[in-house]
Amino acid sequence: MGTFFTLLRNELRAMLITPSTYIAGFLFLVIMGFVFQDLLAEFIRNNSDTAPATDFIRLFWLPAFFLVPLFTMKSIAEERRLGTIETLMTTPVNSIQVVLAKFFGAYLYYMVLWGTTLSFQYVLYYFAKEPSLLDAGPIVGSYLFIAISGALFIALGILASALTRSQLVAGILGFAFVFLTLVIGRYSVEITNYDNSDSTLLSQVVDYVQVFQHAEDFTSGLVDSRPFVLYLTSTILLLFFAVVAVETRSSKV
Repeated sequence: MGTFFTLLRNELRAMLITPSTYIAGFLFLVIMGFVFQDLLAEFIRNNSDTAPATDFIRLFWLPAFFLVPLFTMKSIAEERRLGTIETLMTTPVNSIQVVLAKFFGAYLYYMVLWGTTLSFQYVLYYFAKEPSLLDAGPIVGSYLFIAISGALFIALGILASALTRSQLVAGILGFAFVFLTLVIGRYSVEITNYDNSDSTLLSQVVDYVQVFQHAEDFTSGLVDSRPFVLYLTSTILLLFFAVVAVETRSSKV
């Protein structure tokens, strides 16, 4: 366990001195700040029943597309390109510790950036003085969804980085994995809607794996245990595949 925390500290230190980390953070805050401002203006113009904080979290997919590749593309691919992954594997560490350190390093920074968006909610409450805009249930549910879905997205990026030695390829793969995860579930719903047969089981399965439906439920304050099981098991499975990829490619050198 001590070795894992040493690797994690080194990973966090490396992220703090990497320009791409700060570029990603800057882009995230600027883009999401303008998004929140537009949602607030739309709320005022149309007197919407949905709080801006709820609509804001439902756009989780927007930063996921560019944050995940930026955070994870260097994690293992760059180590393999430089040959340091093979050197690291000769020390008293194993591939599980390496992959977990890479995962938690990226995941913690991902959550820190999302945590900064709580300041948006505070500013809204400070100036509006309207408690109904900051209902605790939807806000807690929203950030719980960000936490569990973020684990899945970061695991997808780590797996993408474990499959190649090129940062560019890892970034493209990471984007593609996240995109497919979101799009397949979204269009699976459309397919079941057009299916006139009695496919109750299929609809239940699609609803169970549909990320956007989970976002809708959590941001409405409906917290269910099933998405936790889905995202946790999916994250573990993806990290297992990443460990296998690291061990397989390291053994060929």
